[in-house]
Formats: sequence, C-alpha cells, structure tokens
Amino acid sequence: MFKRYLLAIAGLFVIWSILDFVIHTQILGASYKATAELWRPMGEMKMGLLYCVTLVYATAFTLIYGKFFAVKNIGTGLKYGLAFGIASGFSMGYGSFAVMPIPYNIAYTWFWGVALECVIGGLVLGLIFRGSGGESDG
Repeated sequence: MFKRYLLAIAGLFVIWSILDFVIHTQILGASYKATAELWRPMGEMKMGLLYCVTLVYATAFTLIYGKFFAVKNIGTGLKYGLAFGIASGFSMGYGSFAVMPIPYNIAYTWFWGVALECVIGGLVLGLIFRGSGGESDG
C-alpha cells in the first residue's frame, strides 16, 4: 500500500506541475504580463516554494483519499476530485478575486484550472487505489 501512496503523490506532483506550467504560462501568460505590477518579477519568483506547495497539496490530496474513503475506484476518485476541485478552485480563484485587483479572466481560469487538476488527480487516485478499498470498478 505504501508504494501506491508514493506512486500517487509522485504522479500528481508531475501531472499538476505540467498542468500548472500550461495554465500559468500558455493560457494566462499574457494576462500576467498585462498585470505585471501585481506579481514578483520572474527572477524573484520563489519557484522552489511553489514546487513545495504542489508536493504538500498532492500529499494531502492523496492521504485524504487513501485514508478516509472506504470505496476506492475510478468513480469515487472522480467524485472526490470534482468536490475537492470545486472547493479549492472557488477559494483560489474567487477568494483571490475578492481581495486582489486581478482581472476576472485570471480568477475564472484559476477556478477552472484547479478544478480540472483535481478531477484529473481524482482519476489518477481512482486508478492507482482501485481494488484497495471496499469495492472496485465492476
């Protein structure tokens, strides 16, 4: 079981890091440039800390699913990812929009980006942990 946890955490870290790159450079890059006064210059970004945040998030996401869900399958993983993603994405996107002068498209994209990442994360967990709980995919 320990190997499943390590595989899940490592997998989520890699997948989410790739998705973060796409979301924040390809999709939101122009919006960030247009609002450069709100962000640290690239040379001052704390990339190590951002990777640490992603690793802690992947670990918590995995442990919650692995330890607290009796039924572990693809369907349960997707439902977990969707619920977690909507809650986290809403907090990230619209919570930030409420207190920062960011354009709406950034808040909207943060919300949907986090939600998508979590749904994909739930799918990954469902695939890795299926059959280790009370039911498997039938």
